[in-house]
Amino acid sequence: MSYQSLGSFPTQPPMDQVAFHRTELSVILSLYGRMVAAGEWRDYGISSLRDLAVFSVFRRTAENPLYRIEKRPKLRDRQGQYAVVGMDGQILKRGNDLKTVLRVLERKLIRAVE
Repeated sequence: MSYQSLGSFPTQPPMDQVAFHRTELSVILSLYGRMVAAGEWRDYGISSLRDLAVFSVFRRTAENPLYRIEKRPKLRDRQGQYAVVGMDGQILKRGNDLKTVLRVLERKLIRAVE
């Protein structure tokens, strides 16, 4: 039995991608679960790109995202690596502490009870 080589594959290192860490996802998914229970959100999507990681929140699957939670490590020393972006592209909050940045969305959970 003979073995034939199909050729050599290029051995390039994989492209660096930014991703959310487990502790960051825990904080985000905790908020997501509370918003789903309140009936505000119904679906999410996660994207890991070269310069940023995005957690998108949807009211319905076929819509544009209501909010995007972005992580841009290159902005860590300037404006903060985390940002919450609204549907229209406006940055609602930015900073280096994820819990503090997500407070802008938690305010939507607080409603007056009649």
